[in-house]
Amino acid sequence: MRGSCYTGGIATKIKNTLEEMVDKTQSGFIPGRSGLQRLVETAAHLGFSTVAINYVFEPTTKEKQEVPSPVPISELIGQLPVVQGRSHPIKVLNRLTMVMSEASPFRSYATEFRAFDLLAIQPTTEKLFHTICMEWDVDIICISMTEKLPFFFKRAPINGAIDRGVVFEVSYASALRDSTMRRYTIANAVCLMESCKGKNVIVSSAAEKALELRGPYDIINLGTLFGLSDADSKEAVSSTCRAVLLHAETRKTASGIVYTRNSQQEALQDSDGSEAPAAKRPKPTDRD
Repeated sequence: MRGSCYTGGIATKIKNTLEEMVDKTQSGFIPGRSGLQRLVETAAHLGFSTVAINYVFEPTTKEKQEVPSPVPISELIGQLPVVQGRSHPIKVLNRLTMVMSEASPFRSYATEFRAFDLLAIQPTTEKLFHTICMEWDVDIICISMTEKLPFFFKRAPINGAIDRGVVFEVSYASALRDSTMRRYTIANAVCLMESCKGKNVIVSSAAEKALELRGPYDIINLGTLFGLSDADSKEAVSSTCRAVLLHAETRKTASGIVYTRNSQQEALQDSDGSEAPAAKRPKPTDRD
């Protein structure tokens, strides 16, 4: 997205680190390589600099199932398109979404999850929703948009998730497919916003084809329809998405590891073996 968004007499620049969720399910719709290529190209044309291929996994309690392994991006997409208005190609991530109804032993740092950049859970019961909000180390909590919610949101677990940096996801593609799903999408989203007050929310597509993708400004308008304020709606497609990526990085490194690197001035000194140029040196200060 280029330029600025003009609302309320104030021009506010919206940055391009947005996270569109592209569905790739095991048992449902699986886009071919050409379809996925068109999805990514459309996202780049709309100005999105980051997309995620979503692997949906629904484990059962009857038998143990293996978590699917993501296909390397190079095998799915031939050449990454350049982001509209930018000089760099779009970034493609792998995301795992687990649809669960019962709590089970869960370790986000387990080997089977390391191949995914983002980890999301879609709970279908109130008890599991409370457990995930308060205890599980995940990046995203998904809210079902295709059916009536089986439980009501409560402030305590939602505030607990917000305090831990976990975000809630609302997707809009289902609202474009069917009038019934449209009612569920709006009703479920409004119910969530009433409890979380628009904090820690991202709006994604869950698109199955390129025609279901919408541009950043359209998504901001959809956010206001879902009950978000103008400011929160902008954050839902910009800063909150960047926060999700940062949370995922720290999760994979056991709450983050501090590292240091040479500054530009130190690097110049190391490479030249002499002092930095006068323009790069700090100005001396007069002391009495």
